[in-house]
Amino acid sequence: MSLQAEIAACRICADKLAHDPRPVATFSSTARLLIIGQAPGSAVHASGIPWDDPSGDRLREWAGIDKATMYDPARVALVPMGFCYPGKGKSGDLPPRPECAPAWHERVLAELPCDRLTLLVGSYAQAYYLPDTRKQTLAERVREFETFLPVFFPLPHPSWRSTLFMRKNPWFEKDVLPVLKRRIAEAIR
Repeated sequence: MSLQAEIAACRICADKLAHDPRPVATFSSTARLLIIGQAPGSAVHASGIPWDDPSGDRLREWAGIDKATMYDPARVALVPMGFCYPGKGKSGDLPPRPECAPAWHERVLAELPCDRLTLLVGSYAQAYYLPDTRKQTLAERVREFETFLPVFFPLPHPSWRSTLFMRKNPWFEKDVLPVLKRRIAEAIR
């Protein structure tokens, strides 16, 4: 059974979800751009397509890529911290289930090229992959993105809340996004 088939059949958190598990991740051994997000939202849970929602639209805009590129697993791997929709909380979706990343990420990363660029989208991915920066705010990590290159590129989550982030941090669009687009173009050409 392929790793993708194993992930699709995963039920490690089934007893903790209010719905049936539907793990969502796409990747291949040639994908030189890895996007690690939080967890699928309800729209992605319904469609089974990663980033198939307004957050995905905004992420593609930030990245300077179209849907065809983003959904080409030979070029782009889409692997969340939690592979299934965690459900609704009081102020939005619940956090990603903590079982997924320890269970699957190492195996997925082993299948990807070593010279990949990894976008760490949101605080959950950054806390996991940049543990030494836990005392920093998300804005500080994003502003200091160059210190994590060439391997990692931290980004805020592109949800509707990122509008406020961009308003409070105009340097993000001016200084970060042009470098992000260039680095992505170099990685996937």
